[in-house]
Amino acid sequence: MSIDAHFHCWRLARDDYGWLTPVLSPIYRDVAVSDWRAQSAPHGVTGGVLVQAAPTEAETDFLLTQAEANPAVLGVVGWVDLLAVDAPARIDVLARHPRLKGLRPMLQDIEDAEWILQAALAPALQAMSDCGLVFDALVKSVHLPHIVTLAGRYPDLRLVIDHAAKPAIAAGEWQPWADGIAQLAMETGAMCKLSGLLTEAGHSPPPGAVRPWGEHVLACFGPSRVVWGSDWPVLELSSSYAQWWDETLLLMAHLSAHEQAAIMGGNARRIYRL
Repeated sequence: MSIDAHFHCWRLARDDYGWLTPVLSPIYRDVAVSDWRAQSAPHGVTGGVLVQAAPTEAETDFLLTQAEANPAVLGVVGWVDLLAVDAPARIDVLARHPRLKGLRPMLQDIEDAEWILQAALAPALQAMSDCGLVFDALVKSVHLPHIVTLAGRYPDLRLVIDHAAKPAIAAGEWQPWADGIAQLAMETGAMCKLSGLLTEAGHSPPPGAVRPWGEHVLACFGPSRVVWGSDWPVLELSSSYAQWWDETLLLMAHLSAHEQAAIMGGNARRIYRL
């Protein structure tokens, strides 16, 4: 009864995935929810959270349509123009959809690491908080201090860090990532996704390649604040669904059955209100 808290689907003909080009040949193809089910179901995954991959509201509508047609899609994390004058009204409308659980500005692609702290975003962020939506933070190490500040400004905003803030594992990055993760865990109520690490480890990483980073996430956030996700099919740039599943089980081997169940589903149900 596990939940995959982070997966994608896309249709290339929609043509708003600026980052998804033929250079990324392993994943440059149409991906349907049924394709994800073929990967996830054999491992006992019963549902998941479908996450945006394009910074358009049209894609959010597309994802909600997929959710309506597929009961295994328990929730959607979409996108909205947070700087739009009517952003709070747009957010309020989206939040009324029973499958819309969160929003994700693609902060990793914005040059200004402090972009999220600008005053013009305050109405939209307050609307997210008021509507009980999750803020999925697609960030890297450089953003982590600013997410701490964000959390202080909006104490009721439900924060989830995507992909453990994407440490550059292939390049051997430990600091400032490790201290940033520890500070965030200590000073905020944010949760962290145990996802995306194999992708950051490069092509075909050997078993155990991401273990120190995964262990640090678990040590800092504890089993009650970690949610598991596959980041499939982006995961296929480096590895497979099966390998990440097996690596996760090894990372959690020292935890109780109750703690493992929380990471693999219970925490996602709670934070996303699935």
